[in-house]
Amino acid sequence: MANSNTLGNNDPIAIVAGVRTPFAKAWTHFKDWTHADLGRQAVNELLNRVDIDPELVDELIFGCVAAPMNGPNVGREVVLRSQVPQHVPASTVQMYCASSAYAAVQGVNALLVGTSDVVIAGGVEAMSAARARYSLGLTHALQAAASARSLQDRVKALSGIKAGDLKPQTPAIEEPTTGQSMGESAEDMAKQYGITREEQDEYAEMTHHRAAEAFEEGRFPEVMTVLTGDEFDHPLDRDTTVRPDTSKESMAKLRPVFDRKHGSITAANASPLTDGASAVMLMRQSTAKKLGLEPLALVRSYAQVGLDIQKHNLLLGPTLATPIAFERAGVTLKDMDLVEMHEAFAAQVLANLKIWKSESYCKELGLDDAIGEVDMDTFNVNGGSVALGHPFGATGGRMIAQLAGEMARRDVNLGLLTMCAAGGLGLSMVLER
Repeated sequence: MANSNTLGNNDPIAIVAGVRTPFAKAWTHFKDWTHADLGRQAVNELLNRVDIDPELVDELIFGCVAAPMNGPNVGREVVLRSQVPQHVPASTVQMYCASSAYAAVQGVNALLVGTSDVVIAGGVEAMSAARARYSLGLTHALQAAASARSLQDRVKALSGIKAGDLKPQTPAIEEPTTGQSMGESAEDMAKQYGITREEQDEYAEMTHHRAAEAFEEGRFPEVMTVLTGDEFDHPLDRDTTVRPDTSKESMAKLRPVFDRKHGSITAANASPLTDGASAVMLMRQSTAKKLGLEPLALVRSYAQVGLDIQKHNLLLGPTLATPIAFERAGVTLKDMDLVEMHEAFAAQVLANLKIWKSESYCKELGLDDAIGEVDMDTFNVNGGSVALGHPFGATGGRMIAQLAGEMARRDVNLGLLTMCAAGGLGLSMVLER
């Protein structure tokens, strides 16, 4: 129930439905799908599940990290390929791993100021469609050759190409400012906060087992069935990276990926590269009531932060964003019935949780006090990104739908979702019922 601390006061923003495709390991089931192909699957299913006229949709906002060059406004491409009327404006936002959560924030803001009454927010990532890039030298030479007016000028343009220009630049997950990959940052975090390999593997085992159990018990109603294969005759109805039989003993056999000599992060305790899409429908509570829709949850508060990645580890966003979201909501960690944290790496999750319960660690980061100790029985109860997969642009929408749905299933009052993102960013959101 909304109170004075809730965004929108007596008419708060409602999450009325959420849906997502199954998340598939990159270069497998969705290897030939574009961002728009995946995104329209989620949006069409959302509209099929919510019994309203698509003409009521005022805006669509999608998150995407590696947007394709031939259609970078993925949101608009989704509209043009879905049941959403083509006159509906659409945009694409980018906040790295928090992109679709940020799309939802933008939707919340549009509803608060009254420029929209019904918003679809979501996100997509087709890692399988990410392409290698040509070097700048080769690009310039090809452009000059294409605009050349004579064979001589064309030959002259191409003769300037150097051997090094021919080497393609493959897609990479690294910070352009520091040159450090996300995995290397996680390794630094594990070393700084004393997170052991065994702790990471134990956590990864837990999240895989929780996700597998949740699928078996039907706790992922938001996951739709998608027809895949060359003939679209292979139904896919669950995430492909969940390993129900995995164990910390089997994980211990894997070699570290980012620091092969002294590292602790492996393919098993990190989130895999994944394809997938998610979408949620947002509107004012009064609009939902008028349309006969029962909200899953309400948005009580949100907060976004950036931190100095020259001074602090870039995966500390949840630690800095959460206290702000709590203050705005007038709540504390003890009030949370459920907590969802994005699992970029098991090390990142465990380090943030270790910091949360330490007054000294929190004060080192400029906080006034410790955030508190999380009850692991209420934390990522249906598994997280290490098990489910992490399509960068879609994970935030997945988390919103997953948390709101589980809050409704359990009929609990308050929930927190929090995410780290590349670039030293963080986003936290408090939901209520």
